[in-house]
Amino acid sequence: MAELRQPPSIDAYGGGGFRVSGRRIEGSILILDDKLYSWPVASLAQLGPDDIAPVLAAGLSQVEFLLLGVGARVAPPPPALRKVLQDAGLGLEVMDTATAARVYNVLVSEGRRLAAALIAI
Repeated sequence: MAELRQPPSIDAYGGGGFRVSGRRIEGSILILDDKLYSWPVASLAQLGPDDIAPVLAAGLSQVEFLLLGVGARVAPPPPALRKVLQDAGLGLEVMDTATAARVYNVLVSEGRRLAAALIAI
């Protein structure tokens, strides 16, 4: 019998943080393997491959792709980030944080296994 997943839901975003499953979280967040973590990335400019090390460590057994919310406006992530994900065989979807938060909720409701790294706006 398959284990029943209980992924967190992103209820709101803005004001420098998120409300996740009814709880306010200040700053950026990473959701991986249906668990919520604070994520120390405050801007796309400071994002590097080390910041997604937990996603890479989880690998394809737990993650289909990384959903990356890059802030108030969509912009391309650093090439080094794309490369490490590609080398690991993981997909990458990049969007502004507001859109990524909404898309995350839809995708997990469909049973998709993804990591979401969302920069606070």
